[in-house]
Amino acid sequence: MSHDHGHHKDTFITKYIFSIDHKMIAKQYLISGLLMGIIGVVLSLFFRMQLAWPEQSFEIFKIFLGERMAPGGVMRNDIYLALVTIHGTIMVFFVLTAGLSGTFSNLLIPLQIGARDMASGFMNMLSFWMFFVSCIVMIASLFVESGPASAGWTIYPPLSAIEEAIPGSGMGMTLWLVSMAIFIASSLMGSLNYIVTVINLRTEGMTMTRLPLTVWAFFVTAIIGVISFPVLFSAALLLIFDRSFGTSFYLSDIFIKGEVLHYQGGSPVLFEHLFWFLGHPEVYIVLLPALGITSEVIATNSRKPIFGYRAMIASIIAIAFLSTIVWGHHMFISGMNPFLGSVFTFTTLLIAIPSAVKAFNYITTLWKGNLQLNPGMLFSIGLVSTFITGGLTGIILGDSTLDINVHDTYFVVAHFHLVMGISALYGFFAGVYHWFPRMFGRMMNKTQGYIHFWVTAVCAYGVFFPMHFIGMAGLPRRYYTNSNFPLFDELADTNVLITVFALVGAAFQLVFFWNFFYSIFKGKKAPMNPWRSNTLEWTAPVEHMHGNWPGEIPAVHRWPYDYSKPGHDEDFVPQNVPMKDGEVELHH
Repeated sequence: MSHDHGHHKDTFITKYIFSIDHKMIAKQYLISGLLMGIIGVVLSLFFRMQLAWPEQSFEIFKIFLGERMAPGGVMRNDIYLALVTIHGTIMVFFVLTAGLSGTFSNLLIPLQIGARDMASGFMNMLSFWMFFVSCIVMIASLFVESGPASAGWTIYPPLSAIEEAIPGSGMGMTLWLVSMAIFIASSLMGSLNYIVTVINLRTEGMTMTRLPLTVWAFFVTAIIGVISFPVLFSAALLLIFDRSFGTSFYLSDIFIKGEVLHYQGGSPVLFEHLFWFLGHPEVYIVLLPALGITSEVIATNSRKPIFGYRAMIASIIAIAFLSTIVWGHHMFISGMNPFLGSVFTFTTLLIAIPSAVKAFNYITTLWKGNLQLNPGMLFSIGLVSTFITGGLTGIILGDSTLDINVHDTYFVVAHFHLVMGISALYGFFAGVYHWFPRMFGRMMNKTQGYIHFWVTAVCAYGVFFPMHFIGMAGLPRRYYTNSNFPLFDELADTNVLITVFALVGAAFQLVFFWNFFYSIFKGKKAPMNPWRSNTLEWTAPVEHMHGNWPGEIPAVHRWPYDYSKPGHDEDFVPQNVPMKDGEVELHH
């Protein structure tokens, strides 16, 4: 594999646009994910403002939403639901799935396993550009005259299946489905590429038990994606048939304005089964890469071997398996047989065990470590915090008896934003701060990183912690305003508080964006291995080159977590350093 890769001159187009180099594709995913993130967060700020100050006129609505969506600066009620729908879709799929996995799987898998590139560079490029096209189609759906898709990000039929049901069920909904179909094809190509690369292209000595936990997480995530994404594709395809070709997969006995429609024999519950068969594994498609990144960052910055390496791998695999048999806990109030509900309750509570293993192992790794509290490390510790707090409320929602009381309230919103949204975002930020020197050869500003972390951490809890209480008070989610219900009048101030935290937290993300883009061009030059880390990516030069390493690929002689090992002069021993006479491998 040591043949010369510098055999052709890259043009601007082949280097920066249609690149087949995994490092460049990782950067493309990263920048696209960040830009989609801005759109997703701005939409959430708009509907938070509507909730805090119902039916007020805002100049900013006139500017961004226009007269059609916000006549006189007052948001229309159907547009509120559309913003919630597109916000959820963008954040779950385009930012946390593609932005997180696409960036770090692409960057780290070949570099950490000692491969020249992905198994198929062309397929890798194709998967990014299909993702990019799906982003464009999703954003275009915001500008359709009949309005964007507005059946919630779960797009349950019949709302999403019949054009006359709501204004957002017209062209906007069709574009949503087209965008998701392209997105799923992109995800599947990426996932297959990651799996084949990890299995086939590991360097000499890189056994599966010497893989960094990051690679294990990306590998297992890709497997979950290949198993569950086709199911969402079939759900979307059948929905397109119902919408456009008169079939009745999800529809039966529908009345509109007193008129009976011709649909018979279908069931919207079938859609729920298909959607949530992807929907719950999707939580872990988002979370596992963030947990893998956290394992690497915490071990590196604790200057200690990760605690329970094999238990961590076992927990990743257990989470992956269990995540495919718990989808019914989203459907406890769909008329499900109580016995089946108890089965889903059991499997859901079971997933707490491998999740707890991960949390305890992180805490034990931190315990008595020589902690280097840089921004990446702080975000990783933040992830452990939100993973635990969000996970505890999952025990309530996973129990059918308790879930029925808080289903479809803000309690659910609080739970999944903490455990999936904020945790995954913290993992994303930890990864960016940690591997920025590897991507761009420069360091990000530490002080700005600290400001970004502390304000984000306080505001994230400020937004989602109070939601548990208004949810327990019964406040339903997805309501345009709660001012029609005197019962909820006393919760209005809490809604204002949540919105203020959201506005402040979002504003301080500008610190991160400034730090990120400024540092790419003007940041301090980074040393080759700034965090004194053991994994292989720090042995490759940063400059753009095909094949990652000039000459031979380094061979691997040890596991990736030899930190502070007795008998060595330094407190880290890179994987490519041969074992000394009499030295033992630690991690078994």
